[in-house]
Amino acid sequence: MSAPTTPRSLVRVERIALRGPGVVILTGPSSCGKGEVASALCDVVSIDPRRHLSMGEILRSTIDRSRSDPGFARLLADKYALSRESSIFDCIDSNDELDEKVKRHLPDLERHFGRDPSRFISDEVSGKAEVSQLDWLEFCTERGLLIPNRWTQDLISAEIDHALAADTEGIDSPFILDGYPRTVAAAQHLLGFLSSTHLPVLKVLHLSISKAEMSARASKRGRADDNEEALRRRFEFYVENVQPSVDYLKTELGGDHVALIDAHQPSYDQVAGERVFHLHRSIENVVTSSLRALGVPNVIVRDLLESRREQTEAGAAEGG
Repeated sequence: MSAPTTPRSLVRVERIALRGPGVVILTGPSSCGKGEVASALCDVVSIDPRRHLSMGEILRSTIDRSRSDPGFARLLADKYALSRESSIFDCIDSNDELDEKVKRHLPDLERHFGRDPSRFISDEVSGKAEVSQLDWLEFCTERGLLIPNRWTQDLISAEIDHALAADTEGIDSPFILDGYPRTVAAAQHLLGFLSSTHLPVLKVLHLSISKAEMSARASKRGRADDNEEALRRRFEFYVENVQPSVDYLKTELGGDHVALIDAHQPSYDQVAGERVFHLHRSIENVVTSSLRALGVPNVIVRDLLESRREQTEAGAAEGG
């Protein structure tokens, strides 16, 4: 006599919502897939895409808006002491370590902005700022260099404050912080700021890949700054700064608030006897682990990803 089979549910869960308000933190080394996981979470757990805050996108948006929007430029200068009129060598962020760092990059700054490197040093007679704060911000953003802690702290706080102030409909959608915090000091500031706005940290998803896998992924992007030396520095920064920031969050929030996610879960197809890497399914594997870490039952995870897959395919068909 065969064992009875469990009937398949006729109900499919296509969308769920995280209990909000609050913040989900996505952290990990460069090229670990934070952006792809954040996008997928927005799709399947009802997070407003406008509340996906990527530090890289915030920095790029700040640079663009500071050029195109005079009102925003004044806000940066007046409220956050960050402008194109203030020299990086003579501002509230100036110190010996930062000065030496900027000077080391003067040849690269010249190539980036197309100026004589000797003219980057602030002229004390005219008071003219040759390397402004926003020049340095743009250069660091393009090159993946660390910027002063105060800048990242103020800009991420400003984005959350702006979203909360603009919310006239009582949206409970959580925020996703993609790639922030990156240092213990930033993590300390973030927890203090979130406490002041009554936003709890719902979960920290720590995406992990090896140094070799990070290099392999970066090599496929074709970015000019993805050279061996730059990648080595990024991974060292991750080990020396990002990992300690995650440890700090675990200490402050409790171990159950932090989940270590294997971000290297490759999937392959067999095509003509050859193994062919399947990117989307590999990303889905990481998203599956992330959803489980958020407490979503396996059966619902399967339904959510199946629904997302169908919507993606339908969108691709319409676009074609």
